[in-house]
Amino acid sequence: MPQGWKQKSTATMEPTIEAKTQPDTSAMEQIEVFKPEQPTRSLDELIVPANVRSQIEVALNRIRYHKVLYYEWNLRKVDPQGSRVAINFFGPPGTGKTFGAEAIANYLGKQIIKVNYAEIESKYVGETPKQIKAGFARASETGAVLFFDEADAILGKRLTNITQSADHGVNVSRAVMLLELDNFDGIVIFASNLPRNYDGAFVRRILAHIEFELPDISCLKKLWEYLLPVEVPRANDVTPEWLAQQSTGLAGGDILNVVRLATSSAVSRIDGDRFVIQSDIEEAMIQVRSGKEKIGSSTPIIKERIIPTEKLPSDVKDDYQKVVSQDKE
Repeated sequence: MPQGWKQKSTATMEPTIEAKTQPDTSAMEQIEVFKPEQPTRSLDELIVPANVRSQIEVALNRIRYHKVLYYEWNLRKVDPQGSRVAINFFGPPGTGKTFGAEAIANYLGKQIIKVNYAEIESKYVGETPKQIKAGFARASETGAVLFFDEADAILGKRLTNITQSADHGVNVSRAVMLLELDNFDGIVIFASNLPRNYDGAFVRRILAHIEFELPDISCLKKLWEYLLPVEVPRANDVTPEWLAQQSTGLAGGDILNVVRLATSSAVSRIDGDRFVIQSDIEEAMIQVRSGKEKIGSSTPIIKERIIPTEKLPSDVKDDYQKVVSQDKE
């Protein structure tokens, strides 16, 4: 851990997991929700455009050179709570955001705690704020990198229209997330396909916003070399260069699906013809592209009726006032 960072003592820490959906839910079951994992990806394996790689390196410099920045260059004078590092990865699905979070944890020699907010919200109805606190507490206790996937669900704009208990819970959860983020002394990474939904209060608290763009030709070639193992038999004209030209507009996750489909088609042939040919790739790409175009949607459904803040329930209004007052400091 870089000099100047603080890790909370487990002897004085509150119980790391507080929320329970049923009175008899065991602590062990709760801990499993925020189980630290050993990262398996590395930065050397992360294939992204050069500008994305550069932005990641700059964000990591904040950790690598913490002692110089905050003690020799005295940034602690203007940023006394500079021990937290929050990074936001955003961009289309399949571009390597989760991979990147794991790679950073691996580079730092830390475990990673992966949190999918949608899963917490559905599994622990009414207890989401406590689960958020529990996740941060677990990360503080273990020194793990805390990774929130689908972060727009929790970092979205706070609602000014409270029509039901679910709306109330959304605002409380977001207020709790703001406060926990302010008090966190470690590394947290967010990932989202819908960054425009973020509340400005979260945007200001995040050090680096890094857009994971669709891969360029150079990246596509490297992705094919990485995702299509050399052991896979293929025709001579199925080259990384040809594959890269055919797959413009696809993300790494899409290419992996193409590989799965194309090899599944080739493996069923008689031994002499059991190799991947261009038509296997082309047909797999048609299927993957069709799925992206015709199935699913990245557009959120928002149903809100704006009402004045003073008409919010008192406890929600108190949370707002606490967060707003901190924003002004």
